[in-house]
Amino acid sequence: MADLVAPSADGTPVTALDDGSGPPLLLVHWGAGSANCWDSVARSLIGDFRVVRVARRIYVPGAVVPQGYSMAVEAADVLAIAARLDRPVLLVGHSSGAVAALETAVRAPEVLAGLVLYDPPVPTTSSVGAGAARRARAALDAGDFHEVMRIHLRDIAQEPPEVVAALTADPKTRAAYAAKAEAGLADTDAIDALGVGVDRFTSLHVPTTLVEGEHSPAHLRERIADLAAALPDAWVVTLLGQGHAAHRTAPETLADVIREAAGRAFG
Repeated sequence: MADLVAPSADGTPVTALDDGSGPPLLLVHWGAGSANCWDSVARSLIGDFRVVRVARRIYVPGAVVPQGYSMAVEAADVLAIAARLDRPVLLVGHSSGAVAALETAVRAPEVLAGLVLYDPPVPTTSSVGAGAARRARAALDAGDFHEVMRIHLRDIAQEPPEVVAALTADPKTRAAYAAKAEAGLADTDAIDALGVGVDRFTSLHVPTTLVEGEHSPAHLRERIADLAAALPDAWVVTLLGQGHAAHRTAPETLADVIREAAGRAFG
């Protein structure tokens, strides 16, 4: 495995993990994660593909959210890495990383062979954060990281109560969340800044696999249905028995979905 580094449009170095050989898969991780969080999925794919995992700039340890951060910045970072690969890529995004992937496709569809979007919280008919994001920001300003985490999981991500209770009770999870709380809120704000609606996706002719967990939060499955209706070349795959974290709970199943999408994208 090697590190791949490329300057983004604003000059900021963007890094990625580069492993394997073959048709290129470019992976964009979820919020509060890292390029390593898809290690288990990548291991199932590197025998047949070049798997490149972008390290999203606001989630790099010690990073400060830059002024003017937006989904356009995220898309520029993805394109900087894609430009270092030798052919159109299958772009795979998860959660807010899937929104970044979709924004990349809108801006430069010619660099893509296809898209895989797993549980993207796109503001199709309603915003993602809204009042909950404002309450979380107030809690962050007050230094109450536990409350920020609770609001995010319960009211923004809309995870089931038992998931919220389990995650907020775990000291290691709370500490990891606190370290990236500012980035997580900036991520939500950047998504909502895109505006509500799907009209700009209706001319995006990129083969797109929309992936949902059977037990993913209902609002994510509703947003996927909206996208499936808007995108001209999209289909939905449901991961039975899974939720929003199949990269951890069922990595081989998720890898199989990506492999199938790659077969269509690369012929």
